[in-house]
Amino acid sequence: MSFLKGRRIVLGVTGGIAAYKAAELVRLLGKAGANVHVVLSEGGARFVTAVTFQALSGNTVWSDLWDARMGNNMAHIDLGRDADAILIAPATADFLARLAQGRSDDLLSTLCLARDAPLIVAPAMNRQMWASPPTQRNVAQLRADGVTVFGPGAGDQACGEVGMGRMLEPEELVEHLQAFFVPKQLAGRKVVLTAGPTFEAIDPVRGITNISSGKMGYALARACAQAGAEVVLVSGPVGLPAPVGVERVSVTSAQQMRAAVFAALPGAHVFIGVAAVADYRPQQVAEHKMKKSGATLTITLEPNPDILADVAALDQPPFCVGFAAESRDLDAYAEGKRQKKRLPMLVGNLVSDGMGGDDNTVIIYDDAGRHPLPRAPKAEVAQGIVAHLARLLED
Repeated sequence: MSFLKGRRIVLGVTGGIAAYKAAELVRLLGKAGANVHVVLSEGGARFVTAVTFQALSGNTVWSDLWDARMGNNMAHIDLGRDADAILIAPATADFLARLAQGRSDDLLSTLCLARDAPLIVAPAMNRQMWASPPTQRNVAQLRADGVTVFGPGAGDQACGEVGMGRMLEPEELVEHLQAFFVPKQLAGRKVVLTAGPTFEAIDPVRGITNISSGKMGYALARACAQAGAEVVLVSGPVGLPAPVGVERVSVTSAQQMRAAVFAALPGAHVFIGVAAVADYRPQQVAEHKMKKSGATLTITLEPNPDILADVAALDQPPFCVGFAAESRDLDAYAEGKRQKKRLPMLVGNLVSDGMGGDDNTVIIYDDAGRHPLPRAPKAEVAQGIVAHLARLLED
């Protein structure tokens, strides 16, 4: 499920060049199911017009403190009254200063002062403005006042410089906002998990791998982070961006994955083995590309380490969650794997139901039995898995 679905979000747009990103932000929030109401500052309206935001949000756009379209002339009260959150994106240095001082000389600043809803700001400014002592004092004061700050990020800036101060991209802001509303069921926990395939080299250009896309593991890493966990994701070779708030360690082979997992384990409360780790690797790796000769080629394979079993066999293991992707007899193989490795929880699915795709159908196995989850996008399946994990951790 999207934790933004049905949420009323008031989006304040102030006068910075990053205001052009706010249009895409409105679109993405609407796509996630949020009901977006845009409030433009005078400066914001100089960059993107109210017509654009009204078309994208489907709602009236507000900018005037004295706007008579609201019957009681109290837009500064009524707009925020039923809001689930007020997000200012972009939040310029000037607007941050005014918020920190408690100014209320236009609709947006007055709305932020007369609110019960959480206030979130996404700073956007030149790197020197962001680093300046006054801005840093203002941001510290806002945080002390309970305001949540998303970003900023680093990178190329409109002024031609490079550094901290960029507003986070709309996709990142939506992910941050989604996480803001997720119950923090894993707060205070450290989770280490693996994702994707491994690649076992035959020669410099060929290897043994599988069709795992990493999507389930990455969705689960994202769901754990949104639930408040510190997350280390040890990832095989995939073409996916690291989820927001997740530390990614990139590896190639099963041996590299094992080493990275054990390096990340100190302090971990949970280990989740989602990766489709190759069971075997070539005993010998050719130094140079093997040339086609037409003759029969024999490659001798040797077993790879069983990372999940090795973690579960530690004297004081973290809570271990396994994954089993089977082509048949799921119940027998999945529960057998759970019992053999002495895992408190295992997630099983048929390869035909989800490997490499965007949706999945899984069954959770634990000491109480089997718990099917309905077929859904992997992001929603991951949320269901995290909820089940959180309940077991509390038992």
